[in-house]
This record gives sequence, structure tokens and C-alpha cells, in this order.
Amino acid sequence: MFASFVQGPLIRVIPLGILLLALQRTIFVEIQVNGVILQVMMMMTAAAGVAGGSERGAVVGFIFGAMFDLAEGTPLGSTAIAMTIAGIVGGLLALIAADPHWWLASIFTALGTAAGVASIPAIRAFIGEPDPFQDRLAMVVAINAAAGAILSPLLVPLARWCLRMKKAEWKQPVGEATI
Repeated sequence: MFASFVQGPLIRVIPLGILLLALQRTIFVEIQVNGVILQVMMMMTAAAGVAGGSERGAVVGFIFGAMFDLAEGTPLGSTAIAMTIAGIVGGLLALIAADPHWWLASIFTALGTAAGVASIPAIRAFIGEPDPFQDRLAMVVAINAAAGAILSPLLVPLARWCLRMKKAEWKQPVGEATI
């Protein structure tokens, strides 16, 4: 059991989550784009979904969301649900292509990030937070989605490493003639 834990992806996901949480709460609070804090943990979750599929993206999203909720003091699971949605959406969109090119992975990461960020106010309204919807929600979603697309060439390979996934290798079947 210990060997499966050490060889599994959690041994890389948890330290990466701690590092991203530290960056989220320090650097990205100070560096804002048009007054919007970039949700780098949400972007990484969507990138994990693109790299590893919807199930692995959901696991990474839940772990990152639980870490974020524990650090911020928000109700446990509220951000975890939103990040799980981001991982699932990124993973489901990645089903379109077996091994998406970098630009396609950027689009999928952006859409997964947008789905996760857009679901936060709905989840917070569901748990009873007063007035969770902001007037500038569309701008927050758009800026985070654009940042997710820009950072995707860095985040998808990092997610692939973190999940211990290898890039697909396409080989010609033995015995078939080349054209």
C-alpha cells in the first residue's frame, strides 16, 4: 500500500498544490489584471483535466479545492466543487482530440477555467452566502480564461508530469507498408 502511494500521482499533486496555494495567496493577490485576481489553482486543475482526463482532473480539483478552502476559511467543499467542475470540463473537452496540440489544449484549459470560475458564485449562493454574484462576473471569467489559455503551455506539461502521464506515442503497426 505504501509503494502504491509513493508511486502514484498524489505524492506530486499535494506538494504542487501547496506551492500553487502559496503563490495564489501571495504573488497573485498583488499581481492583478484589471483588478481581477488570477485563479492559478483553477487553471492548473483545468490543465490537469486536459492532460489526464476528466477523472484525474476531478481528483486534482477536489484536492486543490479542499486545500484552498482550508487556507481561506471558506466552507469546506465550496471551492472544491468549483475546481472539480473545472477539471471535469477540461477533461471532457480533451476527449475531442486524442493528443491535442498546444493551441487546442490552451482552448480546453481556458474553457475549463471559465466553467470553474463561473460556477463559484452559484455554489456560494447555494450554500447561503449573501450576494455572491458580482456585477463584473463576466470580466472575471474572461480574464481568468484568457490567463488559463496563456499559461496552458506551461501548465499542461506540468500536469502531465504531476499525474505521471507520458505523452502518447503513435507508432505504425508492424507489418503494414508505408506509402
